[in-house]
Amino acid sequence: MARLKVGIIFGGAGEEHPVSVKSARQVAQHLDTEKYEPFYVGITRSGAWKLCDGPGADWENGDCRPALLSPDRSVRGLLVLDEGKYELISLDVVLPVVHGRFGEDGAMQGLLELSGIPYVGCDVQSSAVCMDKSLAYVVARSAGIATPEFRTVTPGESVDPGELTYPVFVKPARSGSSFGVSKVTREEELRSAVESARQYDSKVLIEEGVVGSEIGCAILGNDPDLITGEVDRIALSHGFFRIHQEARPESGSDNSVAVVPADIPAASRTRVQEAAKAVYSALGCSGLARVDMFLKEDGEVVLNEVNTLPGLTSYSRYPRMMAAADLPLGEVIDRLVSLALAGKSR
Repeated sequence: MARLKVGIIFGGAGEEHPVSVKSARQVAQHLDTEKYEPFYVGITRSGAWKLCDGPGADWENGDCRPALLSPDRSVRGLLVLDEGKYELISLDVVLPVVHGRFGEDGAMQGLLELSGIPYVGCDVQSSAVCMDKSLAYVVARSAGIATPEFRTVTPGESVDPGELTYPVFVKPARSGSSFGVSKVTREEELRSAVESARQYDSKVLIEEGVVGSEIGCAILGNDPDLITGEVDRIALSHGFFRIHQEARPESGSDNSVAVVPADIPAASRTRVQEAAKAVYSALGCSGLARVDMFLKEDGEVVLNEVNTLPGLTSYSRYPRMMAAADLPLGEVIDRLVSLALAGKSR
């Protein structure tokens, strides 16, 4: 039986480039090569696409060839430059492993839609909405899902620090992995926090500091057939939860540990999972996502954010939550590919 040709795209020109490469390495380790013939396409920080041997530590300096994903639906594959001519490599499915900007914001999904190749994960619309936290909050609220109180700051707009109730969190509206996020406890800290967030996005979000446990829920599937992983809880020693900011995140966070399964009552666990599925459905997600929430002392669940292409590294939360529910990464990949090929998420 012929193996399925799978294009695995990783890297990217956004700030989460290194995380994406590490996610792709885990995919490579868990991909069943008896079922799949992988074609690894790395995107450099400058945005160049290269067909390479794999996502190794020095992949850009290996045996790479320039490659393009054809937007022509009659071609449906990679155009690889070889000795001055383009060679076509047809693909059955694409697994994008590009996080953050240009990967989770609908840009990659739009290119894949043009290509006509089935792909894993959320579509253009849900990717774009989930990436913009303010839009995700508006949609979630319309579906009766609790969110933090928030306001947006547009380019050039100033904010009167005296109008806010502290603490607040200031963050880029369209970024991930805690880049540009600040906790502000005093009026005089607000201006620098907004400027820090603007390094990553021109649109800035200021939201209330919700008092509660930080909880995550991994989801796999298409509505209404959704599978949830075990819920996790972020146990903080100090400060606030930041991810992928450490020099060596593989060795652990500087101030947090993800407890899987979360050490919360069974009723709270069920409430979190049901809330996560409601968020996933309301935002039109498909394939996979990680829904991050707050669990307050009174049991209320409040949305934090949705990651439509969550990290798949050895230390990432999504694969850990799925593994705790007896779904190892290899099986998760199998299910995602099956969903993409079935076309249920398009």
